[in-house]
Amino acid sequence: MKTVTVRLPERLAADIEAESRERGISRSDVVRERLECRQGIKVPKGPLDDIAHLIGSVDDDLPENL
Repeated sequence: MKTVTVRLPERLAADIEAESRERGISRSDVVRERLECRQGIKVPKGPLDDIAHLIGSVDDDLPENL
């Protein structure tokens, strides 16, 4: 198994530690389970994602007072 080192915010590290103690499993097992649960899940789009390609693409021929 490959080892990966990550830096976590205190809150997340404490949450993982608490779950580890509560379930009687290692922190690594908790992290692995959480990562495996995220596989294949798409991150929801934000409200501007569908038009992001248009932002900043205004034509220069527009009236100045627009």
